[in-house]
Amino acid sequence: MSDSRISWDEYFIRIADMVSERSTCNRAKIGAVIVKDRSILATGYNGSPKGEPHCTDVGCLVYTSTDQDGNVEENCFRTIHAEINAITQAAKNGTMIDGSDIYITASPCYHCLKTLINSGIKRIFYHKPYKLHRIKSLTDSAHIELIQI
Repeated sequence: MSDSRISWDEYFIRIADMVSERSTCNRAKIGAVIVKDRSILATGYNGSPKGEPHCTDVGCLVYTSTDQDGNVEENCFRTIHAEINAITQAAKNGTMIDGSDIYITASPCYHCLKTLINSGIKRIFYHKPYKLHRIKSLTDSAHIELIQI
């Protein structure tokens, strides 16, 4: 008898997609699920800090920055990214995430990647690519797996 169930990776990325539906940022709906030993440890989505106004209510607070190569980027200052919110949820609940994996609806930005590395995440599974060229050198040097599913 064959197993017709979806794979664990598909299961967790679908949950991340569902978590993204809670996002309160107009610019992007991103969801993240931290997993260890096939158990969900924490989830997060992009949105404002607790008690603060949400982009969906008052609009995004966009700032423009330029990197060392002259590339201009716009980001929402009001929003905490899904990965950071998932890490924060784990910390608030006293959940150890060292050695775990994370499933994200889009590959992490450079700042989130730095935080994931320092929190002990070993593998990053993502659905949609987001500026992979900006994080490649860091994923290579940190020996963290970045896997598109």
